[in-house]
Amino acid sequence: MKHLNGIHHVTAITGDAQKNVDFYAGVLGMRLVKKTVNFDDPNSYHLYFGDELGSPGTLLTFFAWPGAAPGRIGASEPVAVSFQVPKGALAWWEERLLRRRENGRVAVSDPDGMRVELVEGSGEAASPAIQRIHSVTLHLANLKESGSVFVNGLQFLEIAENRYQVGKGPDAGYIEVQRGAGGRGTMGAGTIHHLAFRTDDDATQQEWLGHVVRLGLHVSPVMDRKYFHSIYFREPSGVLFEIATDPPGMTVDEAAGQLGEKLMLPKEYEAARQQLEATLPPLKTPGLELVI
Repeated sequence: MKHLNGIHHVTAITGDAQKNVDFYAGVLGMRLVKKTVNFDDPNSYHLYFGDELGSPGTLLTFFAWPGAAPGRIGASEPVAVSFQVPKGALAWWEERLLRRRENGRVAVSDPDGMRVELVEGSGEAASPAIQRIHSVTLHLANLKESGSVFVNGLQFLEIAENRYQVGKGPDAGYIEVQRGAGGRGTMGAGTIHHLAFRTDDDATQQEWLGHVVRLGLHVSPVMDRKYFHSIYFREPSGVLFEIATDPPGMTVDEAAGQLGEKLMLPKEYEAARQQLEATLPPLKTPGLELVI
């Protein structure tokens, strides 16, 4: 069975869609590549930020729940997402974000309080722009059992204590774990909902679905998310994982040069477009200062 190829996307929750866009598109210079709705709750936005084409591995997405109360970090959930920037770019980001680096990273809280980190990669570039998702930090209630599933079940490579590599080469992603304390957290603004890993296509996803079942974990059927197909399951500590296909991608319903400009809907909600456009708050996208 083919290994997972890295991190596909991370999905979090925001209580204010416009502030969210202002920060990720305006401050961090990511591109708003898709403005759609939560397929399970079409009266709220699902916003996708990424590189110029919304490539798998660059995507941070948000369920926008207007006025959502802040979530509470618990013992078993993702607590931070780290982006990779080019070698030598952290000084530029320190000045832009008015933050000093610690342990080789620059960290900032987004408007909802979610921790976002920037870490340098090995390659240099002309622009200091964000390149991709580097890693995600998890709080886990059961480090031993979860770690066993990561290595023996999901085929992550343990490269250091409590640090795992997913995929190989330049697209590899990293999972960093810490022992979680307290009870289960509550979903809300500023929390990370789930973490998705990359697989090549529908055929390899079917292989993974069968494999996750054999691991004794409850897994969802394949769900069509229009831009990728998904299966979901919880690892032993309770963090929600997804395995998502690389295709068909963000350009399945918009031209590359027009990504994120219009509200895009799955076909089952097209009949309600007028109502949804009247319900969803208008969003203004800041001009991009960085080319990513």
